[in-house]
Amino acid sequence: QVQLVESGGGLVQAGGSLTLSCAPSGSFFSINAMGWFRQAPGKQRELVAHMASGGTVNYGDSGKGRFTISRDNAKNTVYLQMNSLKPEDTGVYYCNARIDSLGSGVSRDYWGQGTQVTVSS
Repeated sequence: QVQLVESGGGLVQAGGSLTLSCAPSGSFFSINAMGWFRQAPGKQRELVAHMASGGTVNYGDSGKGRFTISRDNAKNTVYLQMNSLKPEDTGVYYCNARIDSLGSGVSRDYWGQGTQVTVSS
């Protein structure tokens, strides 16, 4: 069974920075797209950043210009560097990945448990 494990969340003051990381545990064959979503209490989960297997990147409007997604293929790890954080960035950040767990050629979505990011004013 494959699980995605996030780390790097915490409490920061507005204007500060955090870097999140996400890597799979367990067995898998390959990882395709990876990305980050976030969710505030009572709100829908929204896109933060997404990177396709070929390197194409899409950012949500809220983080564009402040957040940077990167990927270390050797470590199967995706990162989200967040700069100039605002209180509105507060929420649970979830790692998402498209993973072919069995080598069947079919990838499915996997989600991490989430890591809390709190930005104080």
